[in-house]
Amino acid sequence: MPAAPVLSPSLRVLLTLAAAAVVLAGVYFARGVFGPLALAIVLVVICEPARRPLQRLGWPRWAGTTAVIVVAYLVLLGMAALLWVAGTQFAGLIADYADKLRSSADDVVAWLQSLGLDQQAADATAAAVDPKTILGLVSSLGGTVVGIATALFFVFAYVIFMAADAARYGEAERVFGAERRPVIQRARQLNTGIRRYYVVNASFGAIVAIIDGLALWALGVPAPVTWAILAFVTNFIPNIGFVIGLIPPAVLAFVVGGWPLFLGVIAIYCVVNVVLQVLVQPKFVSDAVDLSLTLSFFSVIFWTFVIGPLGAILSIPLTLFVRTLVLEGDPGATWLRWLSGDRSARPRPASDHQTAGRRP
Repeated sequence: MPAAPVLSPSLRVLLTLAAAAVVLAGVYFARGVFGPLALAIVLVVICEPARRPLQRLGWPRWAGTTAVIVVAYLVLLGMAALLWVAGTQFAGLIADYADKLRSSADDVVAWLQSLGLDQQAADATAAAVDPKTILGLVSSLGGTVVGIATALFFVFAYVIFMAADAARYGEAERVFGAERRPVIQRARQLNTGIRRYYVVNASFGAIVAIIDGLALWALGVPAPVTWAILAFVTNFIPNIGFVIGLIPPAVLAFVVGGWPLFLGVIAIYCVVNVVLQVLVQPKFVSDAVDLSLTLSFFSVIFWTFVIGPLGAILSIPLTLFVRTLVLEGDPGATWLRWLSGDRSARPRPASDHQTAGRRP
């Protein structure tokens, strides 16, 4: 009897891409549900070690679950408090420096016109630094914050259920033994990578925030605490978070102190943030999660497009999850895993292939 026809490699690739497009389209249209769900999963994964000391002491399962929930809620409330403080101070600064912003916008327009730029370019630049434009941005950010606050309501509920299920999933290896050990091991490696990633980001973010805040305070830039908080939060956005955290204090420095202070802030951020966030931190992140720098950068843009602002913060965990789900269980995907930055991906020795070929 003739063997069933096998799909050609090109057709398999096309079918895989088509299936991926359908799945991603579903995630995109359901991002209001998927985003908070992904955030809750990451929070439970990060806070899961809070259960272990209580387990070693012999406490009941519900005590460990409660500890995970409490720690996750504290993380959420802490981040919300930081963002609230920064947002409140930023809105107050815009109101206080509205006149200076207009004056600075006029100076920029005059400077651009002296360089020979046409009126359209000058008007666009003036509109970018106009207080009304910035206030409109703040208002849109306020709407985003309301949307995030609504999503956090679901996150708080998700965390309770997932923390309870996590205690049950911890017994999977004891229940199934060697039957599911490879899958359980991959899940553990994924959880470990996610925790290491956020520990590295939080550590470097705190260092960068302290240095930036002290430098801005020494230079006399208003509200250095606000910009320090912004530097800490944007550090969780790989690669481009540095630029996002630089723009507001640089603009304010230009308004307050003109070009010298503006260039001074940029110089300090470049020295501190580029050295730590661009040169040093990616090496630690790469070691923690085994992702290539190119894939890390692309994942921010991709997941932000798919699920919105949360995608920038959750980009690395989501990429790790996709790689674990799609590639790590497939022996034929070793090459793709290696391209993604997985240092454990190695081809089988030639002797293994020969042995497999001799098997009946």
